[in-house]
Amino acid sequence: MLMFEYKDYLIELDNFAINIGPQHPSTHGVLRVLVKLDGETVVEAEPVIGYLHTSMEKYAEYRTYHQAETITDRMDYVSAASNNLGYILAVEKLCGVKPPKRAEYIRVILTELTRISSHLVWLGTHAVDLGALTEFLYCFRERELILDIIETMTGARMTPSFFRVGGIAMDIHKNFTGKTRDFIKIFPDKISEYEALLTKNKIWLARTKNVGKISVEDAVSFGVTGPSLRASGLRYDVRKINPYSSYEDFDFDIPTGDAGDVFDRYAVRIEEMRQSLRIVNQAVENIPEGEYLSYDEYPQYVIPPKHRALTTMEGMIFLFKYGMEGIKPPKGEAYQSIEGPRGELGYYIVSDGSGFPYRMRVRPPSFCNISALCKMAKGYLLADLIAIIGSLDILLGEIDR
Repeated sequence: MLMFEYKDYLIELDNFAINIGPQHPSTHGVLRVLVKLDGETVVEAEPVIGYLHTSMEKYAEYRTYHQAETITDRMDYVSAASNNLGYILAVEKLCGVKPPKRAEYIRVILTELTRISSHLVWLGTHAVDLGALTEFLYCFRERELILDIIETMTGARMTPSFFRVGGIAMDIHKNFTGKTRDFIKIFPDKISEYEALLTKNKIWLARTKNVGKISVEDAVSFGVTGPSLRASGLRYDVRKINPYSSYEDFDFDIPTGDAGDVFDRYAVRIEEMRQSLRIVNQAVENIPEGEYLSYDEYPQYVIPPKHRALTTMEGMIFLFKYGMEGIKPPKGEAYQSIEGPRGELGYYIVSDGSGFPYRMRVRPPSFCNISALCKMAKGYLLADLIAIIGSLDILLGEIDR
């Protein structure tokens, strides 16, 4: 029980409430957490969201299917390629379009590089939250290399919008595979450097071990997915459970933890970067030959490649037609989920036969994962709350979509 004097009055409180955020760097965005404390112990931690007011799902319903892809970039700007892929796969399912194998492999390379880049942003900022400043500099050093590779291929660093219904925007750039192979060679040693700074560090272990624990049963009941779920021991990964974009062709492991604490969520993401590198290596060395767009098979849904638009009359006509009216999928609905860096990312699209999505809704992993904060934080110290929030790797652009 807390007691304090104010003038001549003696006030007794069982607990009191404070706000963490929404303007606070350790909330990783405009997140407000209403915390009830008993001393320094968290009694309740209620996430309060909605400060961005982006309405991206509704905004997409007033754009053509191709224009709406750029909105998915901004929802999760740290892993834009993953959002692009989930959306494009949903539209392809709606249209009944299958992209060429070559395009699927290139998509995998870009999304796995993006997964590594996203984990590097998470690791660097999470370490800063807990006072380890050097890790941030190390992580962003390699992230720059990844962004350079993505820029070489797509022309953009963070918001590529490079995938297309039926394939990708253009074929491989001449420097793309060389830069990717160079990165594959150096990155394993860099991961070891990250671990050398933290994994056995006494301060890091004190701040992360047995903190923010959640059982696999509770994680599932809250809808937690991705590394935060696998850290509790459940080997659930959409790439294995329901393969897409040729993931069944690649050999990789699904790292898991057992304690479900902040440290396990860290360890799972560290190992995930190694596994993503394995996938990238396999994909780069085995990129199939052939077309990068399935335009000939689905001309009513696939934008013609640039050389066809510049050299054939029908290509030019279709290019203008799609640019002005957009593609028109048949009436129906489709849902497609992928394994994003933060967990299961799903897109649900309803078509009324027009050139605009009638409805688009997103199943964002950050939104579901943050709902478990109340369970993870209860009974721990206020200082531990910062570590727990960081371990979830949330992104508010995705939550307040």
